[in-house]
Amino acid sequence: MSRKHDDIFNDVLNGLDENETREDGAGRAQTRFLKRSTAMSEQVAGGRQEKVLRLVDPASCVMWEGHNRAYELLTPENCADLIEGMKAQGQQEFPAIVRRLRPAGQDDGPEFEVICGARRHFTVSWLRANNYPQFRYLIEERELTDEEAFRLADIENRDRKDISDFERARDYARAIEAYYGGQQKLMAERLKVSTGFLSRFLQLARLDPEIVAAFPSIRDIKEIHARQLRPLMADKAARAAILAEARKIAATKPRQAAPAVLSRLRAVGQMAGEPAPCKPGERVIKHGEGNVRVRRKGGTVSFEFAETLSDNALRMAFESYLRDRKVG
Repeated sequence: MSRKHDDIFNDVLNGLDENETREDGAGRAQTRFLKRSTAMSEQVAGGRQEKVLRLVDPASCVMWEGHNRAYELLTPENCADLIEGMKAQGQQEFPAIVRRLRPAGQDDGPEFEVICGARRHFTVSWLRANNYPQFRYLIEERELTDEEAFRLADIENRDRKDISDFERARDYARAIEAYYGGQQKLMAERLKVSTGFLSRFLQLARLDPEIVAAFPSIRDIKEIHARQLRPLMADKAARAAILAEARKIAATKPRQAAPAVLSRLRAVGQMAGEPAPCKPGERVIKHGEGNVRVRRKGGTVSFEFAETLSDNALRMAFESYLRDRKVG
């Protein structure tokens, strides 16, 4: 190719790619021109979708009211991985998905609502307030219905460990009424999940508020916790005992860790509810506050009861055992 032709290619491509230098030569120029031509052809034919990203002040964005993450629970500690990652990269690598709230140029209220990217929003906001004012929030604006926004947020966060089961369950419970008319099968089809998976999370969302309050944070409540408590809550006496214990735990300082909370709730429920069938050498002494299981093994007798059982209830159970032993 002649020098004149080389100059024509460079003139056409001038400014199209700031990362390329003019010293690339005719061969590189032709390659760049062909890549650009192919990209434009794909876009016209519908085989390529261009995304427009922009950097904004995070203060111009608010969380969508249907967002599945509890933004108020985000802290520098539970976002530390993202904070350190952005510091190392010097920027936010992946854009948040937002919807526009008001036309550009108007100054009445926030400009965007965040569909996906709450932790990124918190992190950029925190960095800007803590000696890194150069950081800006990277966003991709989309037009989405509320149902589409819900599904997009669910897909992005479904496998993430930094969003809790209870946050997801609460989101599902809101969405099934708002978008699917209460129909679990329809919602499961739209989310591409099994009805069993969806049912377990909806059960978690229905966990009694007093039980929820017993845990140190909603981020500590897991789907399996509701699954283990549900059979016990079906028994009237066990339910009353569990709720009473939950109130005691909630009033205790410092707060107990989630495994200890679950253990206490299950223990009182098992003691107060209809007892499991006795094995040989066992008997159950029933009491309104909770049951006492008596186990005999060889020449040894042991009593099994909830730690929270009152002295009076335990005394009555022991007296019942003594009366029965006297009779033989």
